[in-house]
Amino acid sequence: MSAMPVVFVGHGSPMNAIEDNEFRREWQALARRLPRPKAILCISAHWETRGVYVSSAEHPETIHDFHGFPKALFDVRYRAPGSPELAHRVADLLDGTRVHLDAHRGLDHGAWSVLAPMYPEADIPVVQLSLSGLQPGAWHYDLAHALAPLRDEGVLVVGSGNIVHNLRLFRYNETAPKDWALRFDEEVAERIADGHHEGLLGYETLGPDALLSIPTPEHYLPLLYALALQREGEAVSFFNTTVMSTISMRSLVIGAN
Repeated sequence: MSAMPVVFVGHGSPMNAIEDNEFRREWQALARRLPRPKAILCISAHWETRGVYVSSAEHPETIHDFHGFPKALFDVRYRAPGSPELAHRVADLLDGTRVHLDAHRGLDHGAWSVLAPMYPEADIPVVQLSLSGLQPGAWHYDLAHALAPLRDEGVLVVGSGNIVHNLRLFRYNETAPKDWALRFDEEVAERIADGHHEGLLGYETLGPDALLSIPTPEHYLPLLYALALQREGEAVSFFNTTVMSTISMRSLVIGAN
């Protein structure tokens, strides 16, 4: 069996889970062309912890970790099973790091808002790996390397965040991309296409565009988990390359045919 591809998804608004728009349609198309995974490991911007946690619930709840959206979004229940087996496998792979298993953690919207369009039958087990919020980008990238065997075990690793994510400066009525957001999104894409991961780890040093694009790191860090799993010679393809105001929806697939 060939290695499972790796995905990073710019998830944007949780409304993408239920609206018929270009982003949701691309997620659906992606699922159709990927091999069917045995399980999914999601690294979401919306689970930050002190230390490293893995969700091990058998039946994870749907977490509605937002406010101000229509009732229809709060009514969504994504009833995919968990996988204590995969949770323990992740913990074993990260044997150099203290890993906490969380049997009560559900699926946050960084996970289910993307996976519900991709796999609406909710019949693929999903496990989440938290983001240790106090660690720098290089630490996350190095940690992710240990997850590499999962690709040969039928596990789809999904990073879910946004390369550019500045809600403080976001304007709903001004969807044209800010110049700095567009520049940074394109710079990151060029580095990824060239295989230059090293410069993306210390994103704080990439200049004023980076500081505006990544005011806090949680939406950017899931990208590093995906990049860390790229193998030599594997192609990267981009999709959903829109930048709206101060949010980049740019997404990528590594290793897909």
